[in-house]
Amino acid sequence: MPTDLDLETAGVAEVQQAMTSGATTSADLVAGYLSRVDALDRSGPAVHAIRSLAPDATDQAERLDAERRDGRTRGPLHGVPVLVKDNIDVADLPTTAGTLALEHSVPGQDAVLVARLRDAGAVVLGKTNLTELANFMAERMPSGYSSLGGQVLNPYDVSLTPCGSSSGSGAAAALGLATVTVGTETDGSILCPSDAQSLVGLKPTLGLVSGEGILPIATSQDCAGPMCRSVADAAALLGALTGTDYAPALRPGALDGTRLAVPPVPEDLDPADRELFEAALGVLRDLGAVTVEVPPLPETDETPVLHHEFARDVDAYLARLPAGAPIRTMTELAAWNEAHSGATLKFGQAHVLAALAVDHAAADAAYRANRARDRAVAGEHGIDATLAAADAAAIVTPSWHGAGFAARAGYPSLIVPAGYRRSGRRPFGVTFLGPARSEELLLGLGHGYEQASRARRPVSEINPSLLP
Repeated sequence: MPTDLDLETAGVAEVQQAMTSGATTSADLVAGYLSRVDALDRSGPAVHAIRSLAPDATDQAERLDAERRDGRTRGPLHGVPVLVKDNIDVADLPTTAGTLALEHSVPGQDAVLVARLRDAGAVVLGKTNLTELANFMAERMPSGYSSLGGQVLNPYDVSLTPCGSSSGSGAAAALGLATVTVGTETDGSILCPSDAQSLVGLKPTLGLVSGEGILPIATSQDCAGPMCRSVADAAALLGALTGTDYAPALRPGALDGTRLAVPPVPEDLDPADRELFEAALGVLRDLGAVTVEVPPLPETDETPVLHHEFARDVDAYLARLPAGAPIRTMTELAAWNEAHSGATLKFGQAHVLAALAVDHAAADAAYRANRARDRAVAGEHGIDATLAAADAAAIVTPSWHGAGFAARAGYPSLIVPAGYRRSGRRPFGVTFLGPARSEELLLGLGHGYEQASRARRPVSEINPSLLP
């Protein structure tokens, strides 16, 4: 039977309560989300958030419903439908990263994080579109575009960028095409689409969530993490991905007395966003936080490191695919693209060619030095030094500014919706950066701000003309 829940906004706790009470079932939820996919992604506004759907999603849900009837539930995600980005392996579904060359490349098993989701009782509903090769295909490729999946649209305003390579996971979460979604980030690809599509996005500490079974850019920075409509949902999803219970972090008073470092805002930050950021800082102060002005964090260019690792790490991923896989190396991928350039190279493949041009033996010493520099400047001399000098627990930045520091350091970052511009209603978020393994701290701070500000609004309120 159809569920009576408002699937555009219903979170983990709400759908779990409905299933526990018998008001709905996991199979009902799957049917409801599939109906929304058909109405909003396959037709209607056709936002192109979804790459593929799991043919056994209803079967998964019915098995989990049977477990519930037998008195067995696995945890907060039991029976909860989840979408994952299409660079993450799901057995029996292609992992394409948006490339035509990999359209029929089917892994032999689930990525470790997908296996964890299944063990936690989640229903793997399908996979989301992304910027091709996680936005490391070409220099000027629009966010959300791929030669296989087309252009992902931002449901809050289709004229705006959906931002970052996890744009499909963002659009799916924003529209309520699943209860929660998973994205990946090398630098900004969870935080940026979460900012642009009014979501909570969490990039974890490097290595906290397993990267095994994810088609990579660079294993020294790649992370998978939650993209959700609330901090509580992000905490529940991260808990399933890691085996840690983050619910205790969501306690009242987390911000009271907490010192927060605030670097200078970027000079090119839009005045409307400055207004929203100042309002967010005001909310944090009202909650008892102490904001401390600090100097800008130091920058480095990570591109040489990413080019060095890209072909190496993609080749390692492709080599593990089952017999009969269509592509085995990045060299083969580039050649396939050239042979089908009319369909594949609308924006070229500059990053692919740059990665293939790297002489790994000759460049090894420089690569190691660059990687050590990036991590030290962003981490020890950046986030860590800033926090120590200000005696602060976390750093606060506007929008997704600051994502690069956390990415290069391998540290966590969390973005939370903080409102909408007065003119145009463009979404805006506030980002919290912390030291390694500070996810519990960041979730607590973000939850405190979220509950006080109540800033997030659904697509149906901000952009009702999108919906049929």
